[in-house]
Amino acid sequence: MATVLITGANKGVGLELTKIYAGRGDKVLACCRNPDSADALTSVAGDVQVIGVIVGDDTSVKNMAESIGDQAIDVMINNAGMAGPGFTQQTTYEMDFDGWAETFNVNSMGPVRVMQALMANLRGAEAAKVVTITSQMGALSLDMVAAHAYCASKAAVNKFMRLAAIDLKKEGIAVGLIHPGWVKTDMGGPNADITPEESAAGIASVVDDISLENAGGFWKWNGETHDW
Repeated sequence: MATVLITGANKGVGLELTKIYAGRGDKVLACCRNPDSADALTSVAGDVQVIGVIVGDDTSVKNMAESIGDQAIDVMINNAGMAGPGFTQQTTYEMDFDGWAETFNVNSMGPVRVMQALMANLRGAEAAKVVTITSQMGALSLDMVAAHAYCASKAAVNKFMRLAAIDLKKEGIAVGLIHPGWVKTDMGGPNADITPEESAAGIASVVDDISLENAGGFWKWNGETHDW
């Protein structure tokens, strides 16, 4: 049995990942902003500990770490994220700079904030993994002219985690990034390609295959390697 921490676990891909790992018999530390209103999450069967955390807030993340204590974490999945300002407010010609800063705080700094706060827990596992759910929109190889603030925030976390993979490999911790696909969620919309269930199943399979040998990789939800 592994201990798996998932942020943004109350809906969409995060909720489906929680169901998958709890269904396997793993212990899930399911993190979300508002546990009191996370009815779908609190109803998931299995060993699920729901924890309140705002990944963009230093104090909230510190409190989360204190509530977890010294439990070893085998798999950390940084899934929480946001789309950023309205799409007309994050373009080449117009930018909601406060919204961009918030997007960076959640999407780029949030995964780092959580990882650093729980580094002792990761070190306590035999072969820990740190996985960030990113987006192909953060790939420099993809020139999709949309959501500039969001794209930039994902490109930033991609670069940071690629560098972190080099450092943490020396400690026996494998780091990887996964594009979840275009998913039918609040962010992806109803016309997206795949369901949260399909995305989560693919992600869990990719996570299983992440190791020190391929640490620092960037994959699609279906296991294909993604260009940087």
